[in-house]
This record gives sequence, structure tokens and C-alpha cells, in this order.
Amino acid sequence: MLLIPAIDLKDGHCVRLKQGDMDDATVFSEDPAAMARHWIDQGARRLHLVDLNGAFAGKPKNEAAIKAILKEVGDEIPVQLGGGIRDLDTIERCLDDGISYVIIGTAAVKNPGFLHDACGAFPGHIIVGLDAKDGKVAVDGWSKLTGHDVIDLGKKFEDYGVEGIIYTDIGRDGMLNGVNIEATVKLAQALRIPVIASGGIGSIDDITALCAVEQEGITGAITGRAIYEGKLDFAKAQAAADKLAGK
Repeated sequence: MLLIPAIDLKDGHCVRLKQGDMDDATVFSEDPAAMARHWIDQGARRLHLVDLNGAFAGKPKNEAAIKAILKEVGDEIPVQLGGGIRDLDTIERCLDDGISYVIIGTAAVKNPGFLHDACGAFPGHIIVGLDAKDGKVAVDGWSKLTGHDVIDLGKKFEDYGVEGIIYTDIGRDGMLNGVNIEATVKLAQALRIPVIASGGIGSIDDITALCAVEQEGITGAITGRAIYEGKLDFAKAQAAADKLAGK
């Protein structure tokens, strides 16, 4: 089980939101590159970046901070980025800058043709972020709930050739009240591609619970608020996950 620290960027700072609310942001660092180094030193094997301003604007807005992070990380570990990625040129620019995986969320749901083209143009580099509540997918920074079923969309995007799915239960994100294991497992069982869990990790118990269902196809978990507030010791959690996997 790969534990992936989240670095959410707003106005060039590293922040966390509660349930995607831009007005409910806690600033954890004004130096995102230093934060990236911190998580690598703690044993992170991948980083998850979100351009929050970009997600709402529909185009990247924190490019300076992202480039600073990539310069700090170098070739040490892969970095994945989501938020405001809506066209092939932006994907190409991200990959050229050193991003390993580009996460497409709202645009995948609203414009599946774009996702199809992206998978064809950049195979192995496209991950879809599916944010859902009660099994229905949300878009536009979680502000709109669609009628799309998360499993149906997951299967469709799998056929397009996406590398994996990040599944977030938006009712739990930033709330530290546990991952929606049941919904995450249900999605993973329906797909052949890896599923990364996101939203609600609050303690080592959540990591243990996810490790118990890893064989269903859940390969990673994104963690944010818990590691920033000290409720979860990242290094110990990754070591525990590795031990449970027999590494």
C-alpha cells in the first residue's frame, strides 16, 4: 500500500480544505518545495499535488510553486498533479516539466472525448480523479453533483486506457472520520486498473483497514490533513503498511 502525501496548493501556499471549501482553508506551509522535501525524507514514494486555484479556474494557476516542487524532487520519486487540466497542451507542458502522472477530474466527466484523446496521446501518464457522494460523481470542485454512477464511469474510463482511478468520497475529505472502505472496494472490484483511495484518512487504523483490502486492487491511499495535523505519523504509517504487505 503506497501512502501518498497530498500537497494542495492555493495562492502558492500548501493548504488543506474541508470538504473542498476554498473559504475553509488552513495554511500548513508557505514553502511547498520544502514540504515536498519533508515528505520525501519521511519515506514518501510518490507525491500528490493539487492546484486548487486551477481546479476552480479551469487552468493551472500555481505553476511557480509546482516547478519549485519538481526542482526539489528531481528524479527521486514520481509526482502526480491534478487541478485545472483541461487540454492536451497543458498535459504536455506538465509532463515536460517533470510531472509523472496527470490527474483529470471534471474534464473527464464533462468531456470524455478529451480524456480519450489524452490516453491515446500520453499512454501510461493519465489518472482519472472520481469524486463521489453516495455513489454519484461530483464535478467543478465538488460544487455540482451529476447523475453519473461512479462504477459505470470507472469502467468506461478503464476502456479508454487510463492508468488508474483516484476515488474520493467528498463527504469525508478533510474530516478525518475514516475512508469509505466499502465504496472504495466496490469500485476496485469492478475494475482491472488500480484504485487509489482518498478522503477521510484520520489514523493508522484507516491504513490498516485499507491494507486488509489491498488485494482487491487498492494500491495506494492519499493522505492530507491527518499528516499535517500530526494525527498520523507518515513514516510509521508507511512502515506499518509495508510490514502488512510483507515487504
